[in-house]
Order: sequence, then structure tokens, then C-alpha cells
Amino acid sequence: MSALDGAVIAVAGAAGPAGRATLLRLAEAGATVVASDADASRLAEAVDAARYAHGGATVTGDTVDLLDLGAARAWADRTEKEYGRIDGLVHLVGGWRGSSSFAETDLGDWDVLEDLLIRTVQHTSLAFQGGLQRGGNGRYLLISAAGAGKPTAGNAAYAAAKSAAEAWTLALADAFRKEGGEDGPHAAAAILIVKALVHDAMRAERPNAKFAGFTDVKELAEAIAGVWERPASDVNGKRLWLTEKP
Repeated sequence: MSALDGAVIAVAGAAGPAGRATLLRLAEAGATVVASDADASRLAEAVDAARYAHGGATVTGDTVDLLDLGAARAWADRTEKEYGRIDGLVHLVGGWRGSSSFAETDLGDWDVLEDLLIRTVQHTSLAFQGGLQRGGNGRYLLISAAGAGKPTAGNAAYAAAKSAAEAWTLALADAFRKEGGEDGPHAAAAILIVKALVHDAMRAERPNAKFAGFTDVKELAEAIAGVWERPASDVNGKRLWLTEKP
């Protein structure tokens, strides 16, 4: 039996390619999946695809404004009340802005990325911490990029935002560690790090591209599911590399 069988997992940013792959993998493992995204139509398509692929799986979708802490808390409370527990929050909200040089950096990009990459992490982590702790085997998973630790001139805003999101997630991990006391953490916050993601549509558009070092969204989904197979103490506060370290 999978460690995810019967688990209740929330997925934020579920409508993109990585989200779709994750919904499919979690449903396949027997989890109840509660998905959210800002794009209602794309979310509905992703939820329907996961339900169709795994008949009988419970996969639901909800448009939640994760820039509103109250809305994020309401989503977490609603999920725990309806299903009796919450065992995971997978954070897939993403976005990228960059420039051709450091001097040409547009600080407007920072404003966008601060919301997408930092505020949503702050709000989901604050909203779900209690439920994940109560679940007994909860996981908060952030997907980050190798570039956060090795910023390039044109990626200042993106790398800085990703670094801040990682730091915030590690602070959550420390909270789980302290709450666990001598018995060790009962929940875990971890960071899965990729160089970049690739999916079938990208390969079809660029058939000659090698996408060296990229992680396929299906591989990411498999790695996400695998985190529940490991003890909380093994993954809490860890950066789990799915690509070579820079």
C-alpha cells in the first residue's frame, strides 16, 4: 500500500503542466487531491483529466486567491473540515521574469515575482501549518530552481524571490522540528530543486532541443509522491536535488 493511499493532499498552482502531472500521480497513489489555481477553466481541465485517468479517485478543484491570506486559510480549514485531515501542500505556483543584463533589470518584475513566488508561499504555509502538524505525516513541498543559489545577471529578481521562498520554507521546517521535540518532527517542509521543467508540448514545439539538465514534469511528480515514503525526519528542512548542484 502506498503511503499516499487515503492521504489528503492540496496542490497549489495545479493547472500548469507540472500541476497536471502531479494531480495524476497523486490520484494514482490513492490520495484525495484538492487542487487550486487562479485560472478556473484550466484548473477544471486538469481536475477532469486526473479523474478520467483514475476512475474513482477523488480530485476536486477550487479557485483560490492565494494572495489573500484569509482565502488561503479558508481553503485549508475547508479542506480539513471536509476530509477530516490534511496531509500535504504541494506548492507549484510559479512564474519567471528576467532581463538581458543586470543593468536592464525592471523592478516591476520584482513586484510580480514577489507575489507569485513569495507571498503565495507565505500564505499557504501559514494557512496549512497547523493541519499538516495535526495530520501526523504532513508534508509542505516547495518546488524551487537551482538558479536561486547561483544567480545570473539577468535573473536577479527571479533568483532573489526563489531564495526568499526557500528561506521561508526552511523556517517552516524549523517550526516542525521544534514542535516535534525529542520524538522528531511529525511533519516536514522540504524543497525540491530543478534546473527547469520540461513537458511533452515543449518537446513537440522544439524537437531538436536537448533540454539538458531539465526535469520532466512526470519525474517531478514521481519525486513529489516519493517524499511521503520517507520519514519526516529524513526530509524536513532538506533541499532535494533533481538536477546537478551548480
